Amino acid sequence: MVRIAQARLAVGAATMVAPGLVVKVMGLGDGRDPGRDVVARMLASREIALGAGYLLSKGPSRRLWARLGLVVDSFDVLAGLKSRSGKGGKVPLWAATGFTMIAATGSAIGLAKVTKDLKG
Repeated sequence: MVRIAQARLAVGAATMVAPGLVVKVMGLGDGRDPGRDVVARMLASREIALGAGYLLSKGPSRRLWARLGLVVDSFDVLAGLKSRSGKGGKVPLWAATGFTMIAATGSAIGLAKVTKDLKG
């Protein structure tokens, strides 16, 4: 979980600094789009908060941050799956698969951590 928290901080920081580049790497757009950049930065702040919260906490607080991360990653999986449907167009399959698998991996690791914590 520490590595996931560190990755959240890294991705969040990169997205704050260069949202267009991160979105391009993810296959979600190219060129200048101020609205997209604002939304990307808003999501970056979520990643920074989750990563920092986990790393700065201990004991029961850290377990809470792990659960929050699991919830967020699970919703990200749903968003990734949803990105391939709808009338407004579809995200390219390679991009949707990539970020959905990243979120699914985070969810699986988070679920393992939360399950371990609940077992004592």
